[in-house]
Amino acid sequence: QVRLVESGGGLVRPGGSLRLSCAAPDVSLEYYAIGWFRQAPGQEREEVSCISATGGSTYYADSAKGRFTISRDNAKSLLYLQMNSLKPEDTAVYYCAAVLPEDIEFPVCFAGAYDSWGQGTQVTVAS
Repeated sequence: QVRLVESGGGLVRPGGSLRLSCAAPDVSLEYYAIGWFRQAPGQEREEVSCISATGGSTYYADSAKGRFTISRDNAKSLLYLQMNSLKPEDTAVYYCAAVLPEDIEFPVCFAGAYDSWGQGTQVTVAS
């Protein structure tokens, strides 16, 4: 397990943008697969996007395709989720997660595979 800290959430108007960040203050995230997940009020947690340890392979949920971009900076032990064209249905608590994968080229997109989670950052999209 590694300690993860999300930031960048807040209140934004529909159509606006936010960039979420996730930091690992104590360790390097090199070799870790990472993912972003979200949970809306009354809803189950769902995957948003995930990226391989190398950064060479990514996955996006249908709801995020074309609007969100996942990226990582292993040198700084940071991961990001750039969110554009935000919609009210994007309102949720967003969590980052990390795990040492079996294959550094393969993204891990199943929440149950992750063993390190941040505390979450609230994103509210409303007018």
